[in-house]
Parts: sequence; structure tokens; C-alpha cells
Amino acid sequence: MMNRTAHGLRALGVRPGETIAVVMSNRREVIECYGAAIQSGLYFVAVNWHLTPGELSYILADSNAKAVFTEHRFAEVVGRAAGEANIDQSAVLVADGSDGFRSLSEFVQGQSSEAPSDRSAGQIMFYTSGTTGRPKGVRKSFRAVASDELTLTSGIGPIGRVAQSDDSLDTLNTDLVCLASGPFYHGMPIASAVSSLDSGGSLVVMDKWTPEGFLDLVQQHRVTYANVVPTMFHRLLALPEEVRRKADVSSLRLVSHAGAPCPVDVKRRMIEWWGPIITESYSSTEGAGTTATSEEWLRKPGTVGRPNPGVEIMILDDDGNELPSGEQGLVYMTPTLWEFEYHHDSAKTLSARHDNMFTVGDIGYLDEDGYLFLCDRKADTIISGGVNIYPAEVEAILLQHPAVRDVAVIGVPNDEWGEEVRAVVEPYDLAGTTSDLEAELIELCQSQVARFKCPRGVDFVESLERDPNGKLRKGVIRARYWPDAGKRI
Repeated sequence: MMNRTAHGLRALGVRPGETIAVVMSNRREVIECYGAAIQSGLYFVAVNWHLTPGELSYILADSNAKAVFTEHRFAEVVGRAAGEANIDQSAVLVADGSDGFRSLSEFVQGQSSEAPSDRSAGQIMFYTSGTTGRPKGVRKSFRAVASDELTLTSGIGPIGRVAQSDDSLDTLNTDLVCLASGPFYHGMPIASAVSSLDSGGSLVVMDKWTPEGFLDLVQQHRVTYANVVPTMFHRLLALPEEVRRKADVSSLRLVSHAGAPCPVDVKRRMIEWWGPIITESYSSTEGAGTTATSEEWLRKPGTVGRPNPGVEIMILDDDGNELPSGEQGLVYMTPTLWEFEYHHDSAKTLSARHDNMFTVGDIGYLDEDGYLFLCDRKADTIISGGVNIYPAEVEAILLQHPAVRDVAVIGVPNDEWGEEVRAVVEPYDLAGTTSDLEAELIELCQSQVARFKCPRGVDFVESLERDPNGKLRKGVIRARYWPDAGKRI
């Protein structure tokens, strides 16, 4: 199917260096479309299907997508977004068919199942935040890969030190069964899936995650490898003890987690339950960073590990000077395998660079053994359940309301999700604020952006903290909500 789709894209007129987008839930067609792009020299953009038509159309237009693949339940919304992005409706392809749209089966009908004769390596492109709150595509350079050496991971690259030793990795690959339970519009789930397929393993795809469903699939398919986020650990540990005791997880030999900090107690309890098979990765859309095995983490609780092969980590102060071990500063790392730029945002690209290194704005320190510890994340980004939420986008919406004079959107503690979104609003008339106004503001957000980005609650204050130069002092505001003002957990 990957080959047929690749030929279909050529017949549609999509050429190397151009872009295709996918708006789908976790299903095999995502991997098939990805495989078609990676051997056709295309950029592959996986889009969060929770987004509104306006948000979708922005990404489709910004990436200059030439075709978009979706499924029946999203077809109407995607078709509208594609029209706004000036994508011809004949290039909107629906996996399971939908009235008024071209079906994927029709699209590939009559196409050859042989690999294209002029294969070239494509690249995956994810969207992350811009300085204005609009998402920005992380556009990586293409790699020079010989046609006969192309693999699914050519567009992603190695995902780090995923095993405690070479022996355990060899053992894992002999009968690898990967459970892909995170959404494919995030980097780690799709990287784990295609890496497992390249290794000759089997892939089990989970669409809607539940702790019971996860454990059932592990037992049913004798899963050996899974990738999760800390929120999933929290929900697994919240199951009744009897359920956890009966769950058969004996087949698991490697579980990797990423996407958000994991509370020390949660990580320790998971290792006690599943054994020392859990690895943690610190990385970003822009590049790979570090990995910590269970053994390393137990020796140094809270670490996110040592640099992956080919990666150098440095801690710099605001003036670009390297800091000694133990001192906190901006975490910089070297890009591996390829360079990147923020699509259509050269200023953001330049601001993230220092010589041959880049930063995503995280604060941390290296200990005397070279292990990285994170103290805080990007100053404003909210990470809820492993998903990045960018306050500027939500703040711009709330400021549209006539009752709002100023607003700060922040992440506040949530035991299950790590953080939840809260709006702190300075109204024009504090005495006139009511629960009805709170509901109005939340509904205003929900009418313009995906619900997961919207505040769960609104607090009204007399005045927000701003510096004399007008800069919002979000650190001061957040400190009221976090037990440890210097550390968001």
C-alpha cells in the first residue's frame, strides 16, 4: 500500500520537496501514507485531528500541503479547511470513503505495488509553537540516503539509547511486538512504530487510550515494547490494586516514556510494578537529547539521562557562557543527522541557535557525571498529558472579550495530567465578575480553538504582575499555584 500510495501521489502531481498532510486517528493508513512520503522525497505533516477548521487550514496553508489524507469522521471539517488553504478537493483523500470526497482505495486503484524507480528520502515535519502562539513547522533538511538503503526511519532517525545494553536490544528484536498507544501526530509514538516495523517486529495500534485497554492489549498480544507519557503511568497506578495485581505484563521488556516530566514517586512505583525496564527520553521536535535507563534513574532519581550518541549537551547562561556542573542555565544541544529551521520564521530559528547548538528554552543543569536534570520548562509553555499548549494563542482570544483588561494563561498543578490550563484575568470591573462571565470566557475559547487548549477555570484578580517595560511576570503569577515556586512538577 505504501508503494501504491507513492505512485498515486506522483500521478496527482506531487513532486519531491513538496508536502502532504495527514489528519487521522491511530490507524494503519497513517503509517502507509508516511511510508509513501518517506520514499518519495516529500515532507510528511501529521496534524492533530482535535484542531478546529481554522487551526487546520492554517497548518495546511503554512506547510503548502499538496494533498491531505483523512478519514470519514473528519472529512467534512478537513474538506472545509483544505478549501480555505486552497487545496483542490480532488486532493482530499478519505481512507474509509465519504460522500463528496475521493476515497483512498480509488486513489491507489491501478497503481503499481512495486517501489518507485526514483526513490529519495523524505522527511517528517511536526508543528510546534511560534512566538506569537501560531504553530511553526520544524522543517528539517533532507538526508542523502541511497535508494536501496531507504527505510521507514530514514525520516526520523534513531530514537536514542532505547535499551539498557546491546544484549537486551538484540533480545527485544527477536520477537518484537510494539504497542503504539500515543497519537501518531506526536513524534515519539510514530517514531517508535516505524522503528519497530523496520526492526522486523509486529505493531499493535491503539486509538483511544484507557489504562484497562492498555493492559488488555499487552496481555492479549504479548507486547514486548511500548511508548507512553507520564499521564498514562498516573492513570495505570490509579487502577484498583486487585486489577493491577491480576494484569499480566510479564511480556514487557522495554517501556520508554517522554513528553513531560515524570514525578519521582510515580516513576519509582512504576519501576517497582514492572521492573527496571523503563527508560526515559528528553527530546524535542527539533532534535534528540538524552535517555535514562531504570538503573541510571534509580542511582540518580529525577535525571533525564545522558546524551544520546552524537549529541552534546551544554548549559549556558544568558550571555552564552558555559556553566559548570551543578549550575542552572539554558539547555543547549547539538542537532543530530540533520539541520532544521522554523518554517517561515527565520527570527525564531536564529534566536534558538548558539554556534552549532540549539535550545528549546528549557532550564536545567548537568551533574558531575554528565547527567541532565531539568529544573523548569520553557517559561510559558503548558504541558498537559504530554501535549504542548501555548498560552499566547489562548490569551489573544480571551482579550477579545470586552470585560477583559488583561490576562495570563498558565499551567497549574493537576495530579493526573501534570498541568491543566487556567486563565488569570484582570477585568475592567472586578466587582462585576460572576460565574456567568467565567463560563462566557471558556465558551469563547472553545468556539475558536480545540478544547484541550481551553482553560478549565478562570480566576479574577485586581491586577496582573507586569514589569515597568510591560512584560507580564508569569513566574510571579505561577508561584501562587505551585507548592515549590522554583519548580513545576
